Amino acid sequence: MSLDAVPKDMRNLRACLLCSLVKTFDQFEYEGCDNCDDHLHMKNNRDAVYVCTSSNFDGLISMMGPEDSWVAKWQRISRFSKGCYAISVTGRLPPNVVKDLKRKGISYRPRDTSTRA
Repeated sequence: MSLDAVPKDMRNLRACLLCSLVKTFDQFEYEGCDNCDDHLHMKNNRDAVYVCTSSNFDGLISMMGPEDSWVAKWQRISRFSKGCYAISVTGRLPPNVVKDLKRKGISYRPRDTSTRA
């Protein structure tokens, strides 16, 4: 596992709204999202980091062995990179980003469990 995926500081943490990976704002800006940058283009794009991540999230899971983890399957992150993930992320991707993902054949399921009944 690359240490780039692990938050370097506990301040300014944000979670990706598509995959729930947690990093600092600066890590998202300089490195992008390890799972989603091909689609969300956060690397070197401060505005994209603001709209595609949220600072409001609950819980933290450190996933080191995605193929063996029942928690990774439960959280729908078993195919993602090793790293730290939020259990629930408050917020949604903007409609234009969701439309672009749909055009690419990627279904977006919000990771905000606070709105579930």
